[in-house]
This record gives sequence, C-alpha cells and structure tokens, in this order.
Amino acid sequence: MSYSGSNMGSGSRTTRRTFEYGRTHVVRPKGKHQATIVWLHGLGDKGSSWSQLLETLPLPNIKWICPTAPTRPVAIFGGYSCTAWFDVGDLSEDAPDDLEGLDASAAHVANLLSTEPADIKLGIGGFSMGAATALYSATCRILGQYGNGNPYSVNLSAVVGLSGWLPCSRTLKSRMERSHEAARRAASLPILLCHGLGDDVVAYRHGERSAQTLNSVGFRDLTFRSYNGLGHYTVPEEMDEVCNWLMAKLGLEGL
Repeated sequence: MSYSGSNMGSGSRTTRRTFEYGRTHVVRPKGKHQATIVWLHGLGDKGSSWSQLLETLPLPNIKWICPTAPTRPVAIFGGYSCTAWFDVGDLSEDAPDDLEGLDASAAHVANLLSTEPADIKLGIGGFSMGAATALYSATCRILGQYGNGNPYSVNLSAVVGLSGWLPCSRTLKSRMERSHEAARRAASLPILLCHGLGDDVVAYRHGERSAQTLNSVGFRDLTFRSYNGLGHYTVPEEMDEVCNWLMAKLGLEGL
C-alpha cells in the first residue's frame, strides 16, 4: 500500500514522496472479537517480529494488526535506508519533526483500523519509533486532524507506547488551546507509557518528559510506568502490565 504526501517547495513547485509499506501481519482473536489494535515496530524492524510475541499474550479478544514500515533513508543512520515510520535524526522529542512522514504513517494506521466493525474498540500501540507514531496518532485523534490539516476520523479507545517519545511536542499545547473539543477528547483517551531506566537508545528522560507534556496539555487518563534495569527492549513484567491495562481500559470480557 502506498501513501502520497505533498508539500509546497520553493515558489509554486510541489514535491511528493510516495511511501511503500511492507507486509502486514495479522493475529486473529482466539475468543470473541472485542478490540483491534494496530501495533507498530521500532526502527529497522518489521511487523512479524511483534506479531509472534503478541500471539502469545493472554488477550483472546484482541485482533492485532502488525504492519511493516516503508524502507527509506534515515538521517540518524547517515541516510542509510531501513524500515522507518518517519525520518529522524535523533530518537527524542527534541528532534526536528518529519511531519510528512508522521502524517503518512498515521494515515496508514488509521486506514488499517477504518474497516473494522463498528462495535469493535480500536487502539494503537508500538515500541520505540512505533510508540512515537502511536502517540502522534493520539494527538491527531484529539485534535481531529493530521498535521497537514486533513481530518482524522478514527475513534481510538486506547494507546500504548513502550520505550518511545512524543513527536511534535513543542507545538502541541498551542494547537490544543485553539479547540475545546480537543481538551475533552484528551481527557477521555487512555494512554499507557512504559520506559526502562536503563534505556540507552531512547533515554528514559525523553519518555518521562513526553508523559509530562501529554499530562500538561490535558491527557488525564495517562499511566506512566518505569522499570529499573530495563534497556531498549521489552520484558515479561512490562507485557504483563500492558495486558492488565488493556483488559481494564477496553473492558474485555474474556473468552
């Protein structure tokens, strides 16, 4: 699946990038289908890595959709190409924002969720850069639009971010202050953020600061969990937290 984005260059010239997304892996629910969550991998990874782990979780009512990011040049690797949801030169909320890439990936995720049945609760989760994309999608949801102004129409019920950060954090407060509806939506959207204190790829302080930013602009149902000794990977204790949180926030009934 491809997504074409456009932005105005100098004068009247318009530049376009087309993003070719990789293979999408789906984990079917083993019980009654009550929720669908798109789960996004980290930089250089692919959807199959996470689909194998998610299939083992005791969440029989969730359908997992695990897409694979486009392969593109990435600034942090000196322009070397790998799978990435957007271009990035620094894995933190301080990095310049690739708004076109973020919008394209958020739209790809929303498109994957848009065909789910009307009675199914929808969520987005991810690890590292995937978590950043999930959090960006959360801000699009509460603002009602992507960064480019196009409408965002997917109704999210839960967002999970592991070892990630919040893109576009510098402009979020000013954008939210223009909309009372955004504040209302933010207050009711549950978000779980988890971060390892020993993370040497996306430093713990970036995850903590992202949580503080989200809380300060009105995300009231936000849970932030830290893990001693955890680096840039996941552990069973963390995934247990994710499972328990999803069960509670999505009101899953069991088989």
